[in-house]
Amino acid sequence: MIGGLFIYNHKGEILISRIYRDDIARNAVDAFRVNVIHARSQIRSPVTNIARTSFFHLKKANIWITAVTRQNVNAAMVFEMLHKTLALMTSYFGKVSEEAIKSNFVLIYELLDEILDFGYPQKTDSGILKTFITQQGIKTTSAEEQTKITNQVTGQIGWRREGIKYRRNELFLDVLENVNLLMNAQGKVLSAHVSGRVVMRSYLSGMPECKFGMNDKIITDNKDKDNNNANDGVAKKKNAGIAIDDCTFHQCVKLSKFETERSISFIPPDGEFELMRYRTTKDISFPFRIIPLVREIGKTKMEIKVVLKSNYRPALLGQKIEVKIPTPQTTAGVNLFCNKGRSKYKSSDNAVVWRIKRMAGLKEAQLTAEIELLPSTENRKWQRPPISMNFEVAYAPSGLKVRYLKVFEPKLGYSDQQTTKFIRYIGRAGLYEVRV
Repeated sequence: MIGGLFIYNHKGEILISRIYRDDIARNAVDAFRVNVIHARSQIRSPVTNIARTSFFHLKKANIWITAVTRQNVNAAMVFEMLHKTLALMTSYFGKVSEEAIKSNFVLIYELLDEILDFGYPQKTDSGILKTFITQQGIKTTSAEEQTKITNQVTGQIGWRREGIKYRRNELFLDVLENVNLLMNAQGKVLSAHVSGRVVMRSYLSGMPECKFGMNDKIITDNKDKDNNNANDGVAKKKNAGIAIDDCTFHQCVKLSKFETERSISFIPPDGEFELMRYRTTKDISFPFRIIPLVREIGKTKMEIKVVLKSNYRPALLGQKIEVKIPTPQTTAGVNLFCNKGRSKYKSSDNAVVWRIKRMAGLKEAQLTAEIELLPSTENRKWQRPPISMNFEVAYAPSGLKVRYLKVFEPKLGYSDQQTTKFIRYIGRAGLYEVRV
């Protein structure tokens, strides 16, 4: 896939050089240094073509990591490999810097030999690599560890080692969602979607199998059909599921079971990992509604009123609420009045920042800004940038609910009831904007 991989410092000096194919010459190192690192104009594109050679590069702190190829390759796969390589270096020796790379160059060359074979990515999982490449870069030679390496590299469960034991078996599940919204001043939704992640922390002994179920629309639709047949066609709206547009899973998930049974079955890695990502665009519950009102009083005065309404249940609390209200560039002074939280005018951002620590559900808060404007000879109209918002609420705006989370470990004999499970929902603002 790639012909070579180079790591440079900020001066363009080569720190690591590994060539995998004969079509990449040594002068490719100098071509990238001259045309990219020492370029007079700023290089914005992460891909640079020089003399029919493509350079895929990332910059982290004062380090450039570059993959070189003369073939038509998948750019997304190359960048994924570069990010995995940086993540591996971080897991082995912490912060990736010039000094760290010089101190661990032997280890890096060993890692590159395992990560790539003839330019094709092979093993990028730190859990597997750490079993036979130690911190000092010395390979283990004991027969027992060699057996573990063989089982993990060739077996189906390379993300979890055997023999893990905990005094208490615990499982933490977080449903983390970012709400993205663009709404006009009249309250019409122009675009909206929720991007979510299911993150787990697993502290389980042995090799347990977990089953995770959610209120996906396909599952609930099937249940509704059964209920309708039993109840003469009476549907229960309360069981309505969410329509997931697309989702991706961790490699531990058994996709065959998900396609046939719509259940997520997996043997979890030890520690924290991301089980799945998903995206939905329908039936989104927006935590907050912003109602703006702008009134221009002559050419040197303006009044902006903003009403903030919370739409979630009264038992819930919204936290870390921040509303950013833009002001004209000719603003001379601002008088602020708010019945909840604190507000401040930031001249550097040309915006009023309104912060509320906590806000209960079905409540309302209001801010009034009286703005004095400098007289201007230009007849340019204020473009009225949108009001943006940040927040955190303790529910999933997409409507996703965890139906069940079960743990089975037949070898060690502990049951699902003996496992302590914690489930948490957090909804945050992504790009949450309302036009003025």
